[in-house]
Amino acid sequence: MIVGFDFGTTNSLISAVSGNRVIDVLDEEGRPHPSVVRYEGEAVIVGREARHALEEVGLGVYGNTVRSPKVLLGQEVVSVGGVDRSPIDIVADVIRHVRSESKRSRQRQVLGDLDRAVVTIPVSMNGPRRAALRQAFAQAGISVAQFVHEPLAALYGYLRSSTDADSAVRGLMRRNVLVVDWGGGTLDLTLCRIEPGRILQLRNGGTERVGGDKFDQVIRDEVVARFSNKNGIAETDHPTREARLRLLQTVERNKIELSEQPRVTVYGASYFPESGKTLEYPLSRQELDEITRSLVTTGIREIESLLDSAERAPAQVSLCLVAGGMAAMPSIRSRLHELFGPERVLVPGNSATLVPQGAAWIAHDVQRLVLAKRIELELARGSRLPLLRAGTAMPSHGEVRRDRFHFYCTDPSDGVAKFSIVVPKELSEQPQASDPRTSLGMVTIEVDKTAPPLVERLEFDVEVDDDLILSVSAMSSQRKDQSGASYFDLEFGIGLPGSEALGPIDAAETDTTVPAGGLVVRANVADKKDSALVPGDVLYKHDPRAFARLPGPGRATDEQLTEHLYYQPCAVCKRQWGDPACRCASGA
Repeated sequence: MIVGFDFGTTNSLISAVSGNRVIDVLDEEGRPHPSVVRYEGEAVIVGREARHALEEVGLGVYGNTVRSPKVLLGQEVVSVGGVDRSPIDIVADVIRHVRSESKRSRQRQVLGDLDRAVVTIPVSMNGPRRAALRQAFAQAGISVAQFVHEPLAALYGYLRSSTDADSAVRGLMRRNVLVVDWGGGTLDLTLCRIEPGRILQLRNGGTERVGGDKFDQVIRDEVVARFSNKNGIAETDHPTREARLRLLQTVERNKIELSEQPRVTVYGASYFPESGKTLEYPLSRQELDEITRSLVTTGIREIESLLDSAERAPAQVSLCLVAGGMAAMPSIRSRLHELFGPERVLVPGNSATLVPQGAAWIAHDVQRLVLAKRIELELARGSRLPLLRAGTAMPSHGEVRRDRFHFYCTDPSDGVAKFSIVVPKELSEQPQASDPRTSLGMVTIEVDKTAPPLVERLEFDVEVDDDLILSVSAMSSQRKDQSGASYFDLEFGIGLPGSEALGPIDAAETDTTVPAGGLVVRANVADKKDSALVPGDVLYKHDPRAFARLPGPGRATDEQLTEHLYYQPCAVCKRQWGDPACRCASGA
C-alpha cells in the first residue's frame, strides 16, 4: 500500500485510497497534524500536543519549540533550546509522529504497513533540500516512492475525484489550467496544459515570501505595534520568545476565523512582562485586509509574472484551481476573481487537503512522472542534441538514469569548451529549431587552446535521480578539467486519470536549422568530426589550405569564408570589416 503524504510547512497529512474513494487520516480533533515539535529534556512532543502546550501560559520553558521545521531543511544544524540539532532529525520527528498517529487512527486498516509514500514537494525545493527530506522520511520508516510537485498533485486530485471526471477532462482538453497552491510556507504555481492522455506542466513558479506563516508574522507584529501605540507600552517591554510564538499561534487561528466572521479579538494574556499588560485587540476583516494587502499583492504579481514568462494572458487560462490553506482568505479569492473572472476561479471544498489526496490517487493509479519537455544541448552551428527526450520516465525510489555523450571541441582558441543546456519554451512533440528555448544553464571546462579544432575529446555525463534532479558533468581529455551543475527547475507530465503510463512523446533527433535572432554564446562542441562545424577564423589558423580556390574535399564553406574574412583587414586600406570609412570596393 502506497499512501499520499503532504509534509507541509504548517500542517502535515496522510491520505489513502480505499475502494474508489480517498480518505484523509486526520488527528483526534479531526484536523491535519500541526508541523510543530517541542523538546522537553528527553521528551519529544509533536503535533497537536506540542501546539496546545505552546498555547498554555506560564510553562517556563523557552526556545525549545520548532514551528514549521520544513523551512530548516538544507541547513547543517540549528539551535533549539540551546541544543544543536539536525533539521533532518527534527523533520523526521514530525514524520514519525504523523505515521504513528495515523497507524493508531480509525482509518488504520486502509493504510497497510505505511512504509511507502508518494510525497509532495514545493516546486521551489532544491536538490539538497529534497535529498534531506528523503533522508528524514527514511529515518521515520517511510521510503519515498516518488516526489511530485504539490500543484500537479492538486490538479490530478481534482480531476480524479470529480463526480464526472470524463466531462471535466473534456471541458479542459487542450486548454491551460493554472494551479495556485497557496499554503503555509509557499505560494506554488504551475501552469499546465491538458493534452490527450496526459497533464503537462508548461511553467512552474512561486515564492516563499508570501506563505501563510508570513501573513501570521505580519499580522502579529502590526497588531502588537498598534496596541502598544494606543496603550503607551514602553519599547523596553519586550515579550518573551515563547509569548511571541504563542501569539503567532493565536493569530493564525484568528486569521482563519476571519474568513467566516467579520471580527475577532486577538488575545495574549500578560503578553508584556515588564508591565504585566495583557494584549487584547479587536481585529476586523477589513483591518486584516489592510494589514496583509501588500502580501496579497506580491502573490498576485507572482502569478502575473508566471503568465508573462509563459507568454499567456489571464484570458487564456480556462481554469484557475486554488488549493492550500490560504485559499479560504476572502481577499485572496477577491483578487483572483479580478484577474481571471469569478467563473474561471475554482476553490474546491476540499482545497485544504487536495494536495495529499492527489498524491494518494497518483499512488493508487500507479502514475509515474515523465519529462514534459526534452532537455537539449546546444552544438556548434546552431544544432541541438536531445539529452533526455520528452516523455522520459523519471526514476522511482533508488533508481538513477545515466547517459554519457562524446564530443569534440570545434574552437579551442580561448581554452574553454562551453556546454549550454536548454529546453523548449513551449510544449511540442517535435520542437523545431526556430522555436524559442529557455536556458537551464551552462557548464564550462578548460581545454587545450593550442590543440587544432576537433582534436580534443570531451566527455559529457547526464544523470537524473529519484529526487527529480538533473545533474550534468563534463571532462576534457587533454587538460583533465572537470565541471558540473545540477538543475531542479524542470517541468513534468503525468497521465490523465484512467490513462496508460506515458511513453516518449517526441521522436526528433537533432535540429540543424540555425535559430534566428538574439545574442548567444557560440557553442563550440560537436558530436562528430566535421570541419564544416569549425568557425572560419579558427579553421584558417590550422588549415589555410581549406581556403584555397581549388575544388576538393575539405574546402571551406561559404559561411566559413565569411567568418574568416570578417576578421581580416581590408587588403587596400587595412581597415576592419564593416568600417564605414572603407570605400575600397564601392567604386567611389
